[in-house]
Amino acid sequence: MQYTELQIAADHPAYPGHFPGRPVLPGVVLLDQAQLVIEAASGLVLTGLALAKFHRPVAPGEALQLAFAIGSGNVSFVISHAGSKVADGKFLADTEPAA
Repeated sequence: MQYTELQIAADHPAYPGHFPGRPVLPGVVLLDQAQLVIEAASGLVLTGLALAKFHRPVAPGEALQLAFAIGSGNVSFVISHAGSKVADGKFLADTEPAA
């Protein structure tokens, strides 16, 4: 398992409209940021999403941790905040690192 911080700015443009009065990070933004970090750290190209489960919302400014493990054709991940699971799942991946 590899561990890293998942940095999402408290002023990310997705927060204001999702939802007014109680900003929550959209799941698609959370997954996109996780994918970018995993690809950068591993050199793999993630080609799809096999599974994702959201356990709790992410509010602006929350410090997130990303843990991921590379498997055969996939990368499993867990995103957490203060020891509480936010999301987990599996990305599909090319088995060869990008050039």
